[in-house]
Amino acid sequence: MADAEALLEPLIPALRRYAYALLRDHDAADDLVQDTLERALSRWALRRRDGDLRAWLFTIQRNLYVSALRQGQRRGASVELDDATMPATGAQQESGLEVQDILSALDRLPEEQKSMLLLVGVEDLSYDDAAKVMGVPIGTVMSRLARGRQKLRALLETGRTTLLRRVK
Repeated sequence: MADAEALLEPLIPALRRYAYALLRDHDAADDLVQDTLERALSRWALRRRDGDLRAWLFTIQRNLYVSALRQGQRRGASVELDDATMPATGAQQESGLEVQDILSALDRLPEEQKSMLLLVGVEDLSYDDAAKVMGVPIGTVMSRLARGRQKLRALLETGRTTLLRRVK
């Protein structure tokens, strides 16, 4: 197990970044990373020794995220009884507002495009590694990235996605 710890520890910051980008909640992101590491350690003997450990961990994390997302959709929204709504204050700097706009637009993308943009754009995975994580061909990676970038750009420019598609 010391071997596993030595290999997993340097990858934890990247797992936390990706989890936070998906969930936008530090506590939930930490829980997702913990679940990912727990799943990886419990199945350590099943991993391919010649495979990319980073891609394997991102695959586990994404699958856990998608499972939780689907489970939440089946259950519906939950509201804590003790939560009181406090008046919120807006960001004071323009850059803070721009970041909020980008995160909001990213949240409005379909999950496949959002995950692809985060894996390639934020985590700097190659198209091949992203294809392995998502379990799709490289061509699908490129098309999801192109569509995701286009929708994100449209959302940031106009605040809504275009309804018409361009036919070549």
